[in-house]
Amino acid sequence: MSTGKAEQTRLVWKVRAGQEVQPQEQVRVRGESQELPPPPMYQVVILNDDYTPMEFVVIVLESFFALDRQQATRVMLEVHTQGKAGVGRYTRDVAETKAMQVVDFSQRHEHPLMCRVELA
Repeated sequence: MSTGKAEQTRLVWKVRAGQEVQPQEQVRVRGESQELPPPPMYQVVILNDDYTPMEFVVIVLESFFALDRQQATRVMLEVHTQGKAGVGRYTRDVAETKAMQVVDFSQRHEHPLMCRVELA
């Protein structure tokens, strides 16, 4: 069912004015539910460098990835000895946001700590 421009304008005005708008037609929904596949997961990886202090990396891991001191220290040592370490699996948007937050925080504190996001 197509509504004219004037009718659409009246509906918008009624909604803005706080009046209740009654639906003009019913929408039928299929009874069967379709399962959506889970979104792909991405891993945030912290990279080693020769300048960022180990204690700063521990602070980052505690602050941005909710690790306790023992877990953060273990991951920091893995970054230091292996050159990198995965610190969390998230959906793409969350992983990219966390990586940007870590890089921004590091730059504000004048450290070159870097992260990247990889498909998990």
